[in-house]
Amino acid sequence: MRVHTRTLVFSGVMLVSVHAQGQWGRPAEQKLDPVVERIVKEATEGSQLERLAFELLDVVGPRLVGTPQMNKANEWAVKTFQSWGIPAENQQFGEWRGWERGISHIDMTYPRLKTLAGTQLAWSPSTKGKAIEGEVVILPTFTNQQDFEKWLPQVKGKYVMVSMYQPTGRPDHNWEQYARPASFERMKKERDSLIRVFDDNIRATGLSANSLPGRLEDAGALGVLSSFWSREFGANKIFGARTQRVPSVDISLEDYGLLYRLAKNGITPKVKIETSSKDLGNVPSFNTIAQIKGTELPDEYVILSAHLDSWEGGSGATDNGTGTLAMMEVARVLKTVFPNPKRTILIGLWGSEEQGLNGSRAFVLDNPAIVEKTQAVFNLDNGTGRVENINGSGFVHAYDFIGRWLQAVPNGITRDIKTTFPGSPGGGGSDHASFVAAGVPAFMLSSLSWGYFNNTWHTNLDTYDKLVFDDLRDNVILTAVMAYKAAQEDKLVDRERRVLPDGQNGEAGQWPAIRQPRRTGVGY
Repeated sequence: MRVHTRTLVFSGVMLVSVHAQGQWGRPAEQKLDPVVERIVKEATEGSQLERLAFELLDVVGPRLVGTPQMNKANEWAVKTFQSWGIPAENQQFGEWRGWERGISHIDMTYPRLKTLAGTQLAWSPSTKGKAIEGEVVILPTFTNQQDFEKWLPQVKGKYVMVSMYQPTGRPDHNWEQYARPASFERMKKERDSLIRVFDDNIRATGLSANSLPGRLEDAGALGVLSSFWSREFGANKIFGARTQRVPSVDISLEDYGLLYRLAKNGITPKVKIETSSKDLGNVPSFNTIAQIKGTELPDEYVILSAHLDSWEGGSGATDNGTGTLAMMEVARVLKTVFPNPKRTILIGLWGSEEQGLNGSRAFVLDNPAIVEKTQAVFNLDNGTGRVENINGSGFVHAYDFIGRWLQAVPNGITRDIKTTFPGSPGGGGSDHASFVAAGVPAFMLSSLSWGYFNNTWHTNLDTYDKLVFDDLRDNVILTAVMAYKAAQEDKLVDRERRVLPDGQNGEAGQWPAIRQPRRTGVGY
């Protein structure tokens, strides 16, 4: 099969220069569909994004799978949909280890008193409300596993630091702006050397970075101290604990460095830690599913996709509060201005995406009739920015139908969007991949970064104040118009898949396989 890969750039210049027609024959002077005009008006003048963001991010907060906050988010979403006249329900797809966050008090008590910036990792065991004090030790240099085993008894009754010491707390862009080039290069070489030495030292233990905390716990450590710096001022990644009985806490780069330098220089610091999280046993996990029922083809679907769950460091604002808020607002706008689509518009707010797309993978396996008759899936899950890229996900004819739908979107929304056709199927980065694996035309609406990966992705800084509502409103208009056009197509689009190159021996590559979800689990 001959595969054409085209990269198209929607730009104001390309659309209007020499009065030529734009892509897919779109005239330079755009006349909007009356429904599209109503979508734009409702999405701008009647926007409820700010209210929804307040309710989800400030009131409900972070939405770690297995926590009461995740359940509150599911319940809030259902009630909100229902208040708009959109039927919705929570559909259980599995269960997860239940956990409820409590307070985290982390204080250095020697050689001076200082409250440290830090927090429990997700699913961390607690101190059961007691403040437990102990000395802090760092990992010495090991030559081999026997050397590690000989040292191991020394951790009993102590807190152990398990992360690499960072030579600088300034992000690279700050160095690049202000440092002399020689200083910048020297810092990077020092950091690279420290990384190699640290990694070699972990390997010498015979363990991995993930299994080390459990071994320290078994040897009697009071707790595990880590610092997963995100290479931005004040940002740390906050993931899950690797211990089962003693607390695991993440400490800010600045305070972690303080403890490390003290311990390294022979002044053994002491910390006192008090945490009060609760283990709730196994609890149900849900997807929230809402539907605007189709009038002519109710058993055919257009799916608006976003994951509702988040990690626990901040409030899950850009991962993926923004996708959730935008897709809910799209549903509200369409219900208001176009309540009777030809096909059913289904909104899927998935659970446990962060642990491996579990909610959407379960939905695909549990709903074969819906999967068979899904026109398209539009997925939002990459921060607060306006959409800048749409990849054809490997579907040969995506150029045609995505082109028709984009043609109806206002020029001001599409002018900076780059498209790649037929593109390549997503392998698992977000929930659209669950549908692509099943042969459903599913597309990630990829957005501008706004410093996403270092600043807010899974960090303690992923909070309401990082939202850019102007960009979110653009995304609502774009998605609502594309969903409207997809719902009104005369027939289901062609699902023909491209032949994927292998890149090694010239044989055809393999389309991503449907993967089983984890329907029960703990932590990662």
